[in-house]
Amino acid sequence: MSVENKSVSRSRELKVYIETYGCQMNLADTEVVLSIMNKSGYSPARTLDEADVVLLNTCSVREHAEEKIHQRLHTIRKELSTRPDLVVGVLGCMAERLRTNLVERHKVDVVVGPDEYRKLPQLVDGAFSGTQGIGVRLSRTETYDDIVPFRADGVSAWISVMRGCDKFCTFCIVPFTRGRERSRSLDSILREVEGLVNRGFREVTLLGQNVNSYRDGTNDFADLLSAVADVDSTLRVRFTTSHPRDLSDKLIDAIAGKDNLCKYIHLPVQSGSNRILKAMNRTYTRERYLDLVKRIRERIPEVALSTDIITGFPTETVQNHQDTVSMMEQVCYDGAYMFKYSPREGTPAHKLGDDVPDDVKTERLNEIITLQQKISFDLNQNLIGRIVEVMVDGRSKKSDQQLSGRTDANKTVVFPVGPIKPGDIVKVKISRASAATLFGEGSVASN
Repeated sequence: MSVENKSVSRSRELKVYIETYGCQMNLADTEVVLSIMNKSGYSPARTLDEADVVLLNTCSVREHAEEKIHQRLHTIRKELSTRPDLVVGVLGCMAERLRTNLVERHKVDVVVGPDEYRKLPQLVDGAFSGTQGIGVRLSRTETYDDIVPFRADGVSAWISVMRGCDKFCTFCIVPFTRGRERSRSLDSILREVEGLVNRGFREVTLLGQNVNSYRDGTNDFADLLSAVADVDSTLRVRFTTSHPRDLSDKLIDAIAGKDNLCKYIHLPVQSGSNRILKAMNRTYTRERYLDLVKRIRERIPEVALSTDIITGFPTETVQNHQDTVSMMEQVCYDGAYMFKYSPREGTPAHKLGDDVPDDVKTERLNEIITLQQKISFDLNQNLIGRIVEVMVDGRSKKSDQQLSGRTDANKTVVFPVGPIKPGDIVKVKISRASAATLFGEGSVASN
């Protein structure tokens, strides 16, 4: 398919600007894309205005996320109507799902799915010559194992350890946009971690749609997590996201046994109702989930747990909703990501119909948000007067006189500025707390 020929001088280095939407996996993918483009002569642009290529790395998890991209593409085309030479592309899950719609509705030049980023430089070059570039084939083998992500220096880094998902939860579009599970080699991940440590990074988060399914030969995710922790005993190591079905006792023991494996587990429950869990194809029951929580807390007493909850799933009754409320009250999560059900065309749940009225969804969502805020507030009050270790991220967003960082349990702490820098571990005495933030009186370097 041909598009308008774009005349750009090749006598200078071309620049690419990427806007990233959605999950941490997309953030990690953007760094992979920047690396691939940089090797082909495209340097990162600081702003959209200085870019020759603008790419939107997209998310399809919810309808609102997709509509945001449609609006953004319209704005870009409108703002840059005087730039006919600009190449505009869409990457990621939305590219995989809506390639025809994107080409016809927005006249984008390049559409590339999560498994075809190696083709991106070639497709962008073609777009400058007037050829529409589309690459959306899913792969059973692509992990970008050999690509060193393009990262600016910093404190924390995301590391993708596997791609895709085999769980096929009925509400989820991920298996259809990111394909089946495949894992990177353990050795390649350890090399990446070693490189980050040598550059001064102080924290890494291992990423996967379901990291618990990681497998490289005889090595499972517990083996990988322990090996990463052993690279540097001062490096904080986190991971996300876990599926409750696959979180093993071996993994729990690994977290309990290593001081630098953060005592924080994100454990999506989605619903507290067995009927709804079955309809979602979550492959566990309420009772099995609660037993897992019990085993985690027995082995890791100081653990912080967070979760994902979907309200208003098709056929959800008042009692099903109350089952979720009681689950939250029983577990007492430190935090939760809570959403109204959003039907995704192509998923099994879409065929069930969206039969819970939106105003009912909103009412139920507001109820669980209010409940979670109370639980988080009460848990944080228990930390007042305690001294916690905090890794400094940088200045607080609200005041230059305050620093911000996170505890091992992933709680945000704000405290006065001192002679410390991002990446330092400091001890902070908590003086007050809200549902979302801990506030400290001062800080001293931690040995």
